[in-house]
Amino acid sequence: MAESSLKEQLSSAVKTAMRNRDKLRLVTLRTAQAAIKQIEIDERRELGDEDVLKVLDKMLKQRRDSARQYDDAGRQELGDTERAEMVIIEEFMPAALTEDELDNLISAAINSTDAQGMQDMGRVMNELRPQVLGRVEMGHLGKKVRAALAG
Repeated sequence: MAESSLKEQLSSAVKTAMRNRDKLRLVTLRTAQAAIKQIEIDERRELGDEDVLKVLDKMLKQRRDSARQYDDAGRQELGDTERAEMVIIEEFMPAALTEDELDNLISAAINSTDAQGMQDMGRVMNELRPQVLGRVEMGHLGKKVRAALAG
């Protein structure tokens, strides 16, 4: 059973974290591995890099939301832990898109789908999603697409 390169990187990072006795890093990476393994078992298939990126992106979103909730509740230390986990997960994500690159991708997607207005937002987002996976927060992408389609 051939492992994808991202899964191999995660596995290697887990071993390094164990050797270095880096508890937070080890727990975070093992959580990611467990989430990936759970999906593989549930769907009875080997996950590729794109699927692993989706899992990691979901984990980032969960931690972002948790950190915000902890901060709102005055639990700064727990919010800091969530942000530290985000930094660890982000190491395995592709480089983030700049605003200019994102604007260019949005323009190209609008042109390729012949989008005329807000009613075409779903088509534009479906066109963009595979290109930006893990490289931009989807909420930010939605706002930018909405603004581009509105005017």
